[in-house]
Amino acid sequence: MKKTAFSLLFAAISIGSAAADDVIKDVMKKYHKPEDALCKKVGKGEATNADLSTLLTAYEGMKGATPPKGDKTVWAEKCDALIAAVKKVQAKDATGASDFKKAVNCKACHDGFKGK
Repeated sequence: MKKTAFSLLFAAISIGSAAADDVIKDVMKKYHKPEDALCKKVGKGEATNADLSTLLTAYEGMKGATPPKGDKTVWAEKCDALIAAVKKVQAKDATGASDFKKAVNCKACHDGFKGK
């Protein structure tokens, strides 16, 4: 009985980790990678309010995920920077676009957090 309970707990933790990793991968594939990616529209000032809301929700979900490697606290800080920048763009803050471009630094995140 104890072995079964332990096995179920381990399986649940493994599935939770895989799901968190999937959130990050999904956000990257959907909103960062394509030629017409939403993050590129934001950087160019072409994103609609609906686009910004979608991206904000995606980044908030990504913040709750655990990256494949790296410090979870630093991960949360980087996600917070993305979230804050999108909110600035939504509020028509003049510094929003430049803050977003700084926060969307692929290499900085990939070097620190991307797995294999």
